[in-house]
Amino acid sequence: MNRYIKPKVLRSFFINTTRSATTVPEIEQNEQVIIDDTEDALAKEAEIEKKRNISRLSHAHYDVMNGRRPYEVPKHITHLTVKFNRKMYGKYGAASGVNPSICWPTQKDIEEKREFEAVAFPFTIQEMMATAAQKRREEQLKIQQRDNEIAIKFAKLDQWKKELQEKMAKKTAEVEAAKIKKERLVEEVRRHFGFTLDPRDERFQEMLVKREKEQKKREKQARVEAREKLMIAKLQEKKGEVAEKSSG
Repeated sequence: MNRYIKPKVLRSFFINTTRSATTVPEIEQNEQVIIDDTEDALAKEAEIEKKRNISRLSHAHYDVMNGRRPYEVPKHITHLTVKFNRKMYGKYGAASGVNPSICWPTQKDIEEKREFEAVAFPFTIQEMMATAAQKRREEQLKIQQRDNEIAIKFAKLDQWKKELQEKMAKKTAEVEAAKIKKERLVEEVRRHFGFTLDPRDERFQEMLVKREKEQKKREKQARVEAREKLMIAKLQEKKGEVAEKSSG
């Protein structure tokens, strides 16, 4: 509070009048009166501070820029919440004017937190560690199994290459045999007509189809005869075994 002393000089006739009208003791001419002008000084200081703010920011934004709480008096319902006041205390500390006791959770908050954790994290730390360890072991086992499979397949690589080459050679031989067979049939058809005939000619195509059917019939007959011979050989072999058992 700013205080100052102001001397007050009383006129002589006022003193004389006071003496005659009242019994109040005489007031000395050099009496001093104390006047409190704190409110005026604060108002003047606030006016000066307002004029210093040439940023055109609002009062709240200006306070935030200068590290002060934006609102001294709540302006919105959210400013009355515990969350907002905790935030203010966490940022501005004791200067925020917030009672620090609200920063501690209430019994209800603790119970709700425990209930949430019981649902969200039902396992203990030891159980989670055991689960994580088991998961790592399973992943390691899968990696090991995969490595073993690759090693086995790599060992069979040469065999697979050989089988592929044999398969390709067989396919090539079949294609070559079919080509030779086709050329032989075409030559037979030409000999049948006794003169050179365009392969696209209708007569040539008809005779070629006829020859192909005859060739397929002969091949089929040859396969049947081969199966019959094989069957006869097996029967004879079985008959010989039975005879040997009988004689024995």
